Amino acid sequence: MSKLVPVPSRGMVPERDVESPPVLETIHLGVDFGGLVAVDKFNIVIGKTEISGLIGPNGAGKTTVFNLLTNVYKPTRGTVILGDKDISGMSTRQVCRAGMARTFQNIRLFKDMTVAENVMVGLHHDIKYHTPGAVFRLPSFWRGEKYAKNKALEMLSIFNMQDMGDLKAGGLPYGAQRRLEIVRALATKPMILLLDEPAAGMNPSETAELMENIVKIRDTYQIAILLIEHDMKLVMGICEGIAVLNYGRIIAKGTPAEIASNPLVIEAYLGKKEA
Repeated sequence: MSKLVPVPSRGMVPERDVESPPVLETIHLGVDFGGLVAVDKFNIVIGKTEISGLIGPNGAGKTTVFNLLTNVYKPTRGTVILGDKDISGMSTRQVCRAGMARTFQNIRLFKDMTVAENVMVGLHHDIKYHTPGAVFRLPSFWRGEKYAKNKALEMLSIFNMQDMGDLKAGGLPYGAQRRLEIVRALATKPMILLLDEPAAGMNPSETAELMENIVKIRDTYQIAILLIEHDMKLVMGICEGIAVLNYGRIIAKGTPAEIASNPLVIEAYLGKKEA
């Protein structure tokens, strides 16, 4: 695990990433729903290959932040920079094409499609045939389908799921569905992968395996990962930088050791001790 060092863009990134531009930076990001300030002054910097965590009590605004980053919600104010692009005004489809992919707190798979077909959906940018080829089932269509199927099975091997390729996604155990959603997001070739509670519903052995695989994904694809998670063992075990959100604002940022001993974080989770 690399130590965090300051960079010119007002943030901290792992030492190995200091020579590369941050993959993601937010500047005074915020959103209001009517008169409610849901997220305000959200500023983070994530290094090119950093595994970073976003934590906080229930209702702190963590998933809202993910929805802002991917433009599911349009920000009321602030800027989101992905690589060297300001993506604040992009559609969700454009954000994905620009290099940001995500999973969801509530699993969103195509449950009537096979496991391989779900991953193939994420490989749309790699399909080598055009609409006429698909309509008339030309040889280019079948070559493209074969390539996509083989690529999907190769990616499923990250989680040792290659033998499940022809199974219906909706029939998989809960943990396997979670893993499939991660593979489908990876298939879009992101620069940064957002994981919303990836360990939810997993038992301890599945969570331990997930931790290993998140690091493996980062190392294999050389991408950044930002995750929301309530399992503190997972967060403290693999995250290099952590931001803590409470009532829509960041109350602390730092290394796992710094966050674990921060009195504001302890108060946010456990409440304030009465005098």
